[in-house]
Order: sequence, then C-alpha cells, then structure tokens
Amino acid sequence: MPPVLSDVIASLDALWPPALAEDWDATGLVCGDPHAPVSRVLFAVDPVREIAEEAIATGAQLLITHHPLYLRGTTTVAADTFKGRVVHELIKHDVALFVAHTNADRADPGVSDALAAALGLRVTGPLVPDPTDPAGRRGLGRICALDRPLGPEEFARHAAQRLPATAQGIRLATDPAAPQGPIRTVAVCGGSGDSLFGAARAAGVDAYLTADLRHHPASEAREHTGLTLVDAAHWATEWPWCEQAAAQLDAVAQRHGWELRTHVSRRVTDPWTVQAPSVTTDTTPGAPN
Repeated sequence: MPPVLSDVIASLDALWPPALAEDWDATGLVCGDPHAPVSRVLFAVDPVREIAEEAIATGAQLLITHHPLYLRGTTTVAADTFKGRVVHELIKHDVALFVAHTNADRADPGVSDALAAALGLRVTGPLVPDPTDPAGRRGLGRICALDRPLGPEEFARHAAQRLPATAQGIRLATDPAAPQGPIRTVAVCGGSGDSLFGAARAAGVDAYLTADLRHHPASEAREHTGLTLVDAAHWATEWPWCEQAAAQLDAVAQRHGWELRTHVSRRVTDPWTVQAPSVTTDTTPGAPN
C-alpha cells in the first residue's frame, strides 16, 4: 500500500539531513498534509508554475524540488503572485511540495556526485569536506578523476554531450595561445560555484566545472593559476540530481514495500531560452560588423 506523506518525509530527511542545510536555506515541507497517502512523486529542479502543472497532470501527490519556492521571508501567498499561484494550485490538487537544497548539496551522495556521474567521472572525495563527517565523504563539490586524459576543448565538448542541453551550452576559459596540458583531474560543483575557487586551486586539479561563473572571480582565478574553467548552465548541473534522488527514493520504497512510483521532469526550466550568436568576424572590441 502507498505510504503517507510523513513516512516519505522521514525517509527524505534521512537521505538529505536537514542539519546539513545552510542557516539561510529554506528546506523541507512547504505545503501538504502529513497524513495524506502518496503513491506518485515528481522530481524537478525548480518549483515554477509549469512544473506544478506537470505534477498535477501526472497525478503526483508529492513534488520534490531542489530549489526552494520561498527562500526569503514573505507576507503573502496570494494567487496573483507567481509563487502564491504555485501554492494555490498545489494545495487545490492535493500535491505536497518538499525542498532539498543545500542539504542535498552536502549529502552523500549529493548533487555534485550526480553531476560527476553524468559526466562519467570517478569521485575521489569532496572538494570542501564536511568536518562533521568522520568518513570524509560529505561536503560541497567533488574532486574527480577522468578515465583518460582529455584536452580542455575536448573535455568541454564531452561535458556538452553529457549534460542536458540549454541555450547557454558550455563555456570554456583556457589560453589558446598557451594550451593547457591534458586534463586528468576535475573539481565539480553543481549550481553556483565561484565561491569555491580557492578550494579548487588548493586541490591542485586541472579543471573546475560549475555554473554561474562571474567575470571578476573567473578572471582572477585564471590569473592566479591558469586553472581551466568550464561553465555550464545552473539548471543543467543540478538536473542529474533529480534522477539520482528518484533512484534513492525508489530504493527506499522497495525496502519498505511501498506502492510508490517516481518520475523525473524533463522540462528545461533554465531561465535562458535563446543564445544569439555573434555576427562580427573581428574580435577587436568595437570592430564593425
């Protein structure tokens, strides 16, 4: 028979302990009746309206997202706001919403483990270890090894082939005039990772793949070490976690004998939808088209 929501939440909290979340984060149950039965679960990155509509259309009683719906305080869930509309639609159709964010980033396995698996990389340890983990497996980001060395551009193409397609694609920061040696080790971090440049440098890896790299931190990181940087879309680096998380919940359901089915949304909710190619053939700033 299907479990009730509170039973599922207890298992989710064991997979991604709330204590691992950052103090500023907003994780856990957003809406839903703990006593309601759950037979179908949808996983997605973003709790946006189209994902809520997909959960309703697929008959899910539980939507699990990586990103929070309400990360900062609010005084309203009025339906004339987009977040309020999401809450109204979910409650109206008896769909609970649960968030696993930075606690899923730090978990073992976590978001960066899923990213490494999607890229076919072998994880050797966390990039920023969790000091409370005696096994040394939890933490932010992952340090990984490649099965065979790849050149920077070859590795970027490999990432583009293995990660979900987005308008941004993959950006590479390397020096064409002084080609880097082959990439044998890579640090990865699902989501925004330019705050971990120091850890990537300290790890001595050949490349760092993450998302949302800003101009100044990326420029300074390149000047300091010549580290090859690979910048992917935020959504693309975190979507593999949805498949990993669904498999984890499937395993829990099998152990408990629950009648529970999981689904993973394939909808691309990255906010960027089109990339306009450059039309100039001269790379000199200000050159005419």
